[in-house]
Amino acid sequence: MTNFDTNSMEEEKFPIRSYGKGELAMIYIQGVQQQSAVKEFNAWIRKSPGLEQQLIETGMNRTARKYTPMQVKLIVNALGEP
Repeated sequence: MTNFDTNSMEEEKFPIRSYGKGELAMIYIQGVQQQSAVKEFNAWIRKSPGLEQQLIETGMNRTARKYTPMQVKLIVNALGEP
């Protein structure tokens, strides 16, 4: 009889927590400089239907340096896990 580790069968979930904007952008967009990743990531957010408005409703502003856990959850729901 074979033992299966049920934890190894589950997919790893992306941790929902506070992330720096550059940090999250670099997780989604790898292989480029942070500034380029942030610029492209912001474009993704603007292009995703309703996402930018939802983020603004949670209190996000362009000068903030971090995303809150709620904002990260909205982003992951809209863009998928990185």
